[in-house]
Amino acid sequence: MLLNMRVVIWSMGIFLSFSYILCVLYGLIVPQRLHGMQNFLEAALPAFKWLTFGGFILGLVESFLYGVYIGMVFVPVYNFIKSKLCPEGE
Repeated sequence: MLLNMRVVIWSMGIFLSFSYILCVLYGLIVPQRLHGMQNFLEAALPAFKWLTFGGFILGLVESFLYGVYIGMVFVPVYNFIKSKLCPEGE
């Protein structure tokens, strides 16, 4: 069975958005000296600024778009390899 691009794209986008929200919550709850979440998110997400409303929204959108990108690249690669390595009917 081949993967459905739309399903994987939406799944990855929502998964990474949810993960981003968990990272922000973790960064707000745990003391800065124990995690470095601010530095990580500012490095991973272009133009992200910690603890601003605009930065939060931008990070959420960027996280979703990273998931979309991953899905758009992963599905064709997976489907191509599956079609070459697995005979029909498996």
